[in-house]
Amino acid sequence: MHSLTVQLLNHLCTKVEDLEVSRAKEIFSQSFITGAKYGIPEILEEIIKSYPFALEYLNEDVFKLAVVNRHEKIFNLICETGMHRQLIIRTRGDSNKDNILHLAGKLAPRHRLNLVSGAALQMQRELHWFKEIEKYAPRAFSESENNEEDKPKMVFIKKHENLIKEGEKWMKGTAKCYTLAAALIATVVFAAAITIPGGNHDDTGLPNFSKEKAFKVFATSDALSLFLSIASVLICLSILTARYAEDDFLFALPKRLIFGLVTLFLSVTSMMIAYSSAIYLLFGEKKAWILITLAALACLPVTLYGIWQFPLLVELIYSTYGPGIFGKHSNRLIR
Repeated sequence: MHSLTVQLLNHLCTKVEDLEVSRAKEIFSQSFITGAKYGIPEILEEIIKSYPFALEYLNEDVFKLAVVNRHEKIFNLICETGMHRQLIIRTRGDSNKDNILHLAGKLAPRHRLNLVSGAALQMQRELHWFKEIEKYAPRAFSESENNEEDKPKMVFIKKHENLIKEGEKWMKGTAKCYTLAAALIATVVFAAAITIPGGNHDDTGLPNFSKEKAFKVFATSDALSLFLSIASVLICLSILTARYAEDDFLFALPKRLIFGLVTLFLSVTSMMIAYSSAIYLLFGEKKAWILITLAALACLPVTLYGIWQFPLLVELIYSTYGPGIFGKHSNRLIR
């Protein structure tokens, strides 16, 4: 469908080229604004390819639409042309005192925020936009005041006040759930370490199964699960006690949540290995089918955890450590 739409767009551009110059310019100009408004870079690319002079349509209005509506594909296209530095300086808001940083500091439309799940990740995306514009803007823009005597950073904080509160609520709610789960795991594996399967030898006090491979697996995985679950509790507690400043949503808080999720997942996996090893020691009788059955059953909770929590973990890692939404060049060359 996308390929057919691009072909139709190319055909329409060819037909418009055959019209009178004034009429063609009018159609291309209106189409440029429409493409920027709805975030469709293919429209802009095809017009520029068909009508090279259309680069003059990459003006302040198009750049403003890209920033205000958070259309990163349009922004990246403008960066490819090398005109973004000029447009950052020239673009103004409804008030002449609003520069591009004031516009970037305003809250994105709701439908653009909902592209990512969770208020914390939405706040992180908004910070990415503000930092990206700030990177190219002259330093004086950061200290410039608008008609309300607000600098761009103050505009950002005021417009995102509710989103910051929602992000804090989401992070704390998530961290509380993980803290509870990790604390329960720590309690269980600590009790398992005290009540060793098979008991101890009456004379030496050593575990009766100390020479069995399964016991060594049990001891190692149980200890590992205990350490990882306690680490997960401490990480989640650090999230609960964080200050929740706006810049913390960019890297600090997502990083802690990533490590909390990873350590919790590893502790669940280690706990299931320890439990399966203990059952095999007591009732396995060194039979392969019992070992295979226990391994399959142990994979069930680990798999369920992965299915339900892995998408969130992937999204967190990609948004925090990934290539980001900026700097991605189009596969369709503009000639």
